[in-house]
Amino acid sequence: MIDFSSSSVFKLSHIDPAEVRPQIEGLLLEGEVLLVAAKTIRDFVVFTDKRVIAVDVQGISGKKRDFTSLPYSKIQAFSVETAGTFDLDAELTLWFSGLGMVHFEFRGAFDVTYLAKLIGSKVL
Repeated sequence: MIDFSSSSVFKLSHIDPAEVRPQIEGLLLEGEVLLVAAKTIRDFVVFTDKRVIAVDVQGISGKKRDFTSLPYSKIQAFSVETAGTFDLDAELTLWFSGLGMVHFEFRGAFDVTYLAKLIGSKVL
């Protein structure tokens, strides 16, 4: 499982969800829709209409992967921070029942307000 206790687990850049769909296809429920995807050099995270799936690519070859499923139904609170003039990164922090805080940092012009609306529609 990904260690979400570190101060910054990911520095993510937006990608087309179709780019990582083949890697998580087997995990998706029938009718589950990929909405947003973001990636570091190897690791990535996807936001579906039901949950967040964080993928930690491991090993030299990258064939070993850890998939962490974070259902929206377990979110107790969330916070977003948009990019500013000098701080160009946007941030999303989620507090999960039984897990604690999960923190994501997004590079550049990532629309975290869309994620806030998505998460709000699922937990409020």
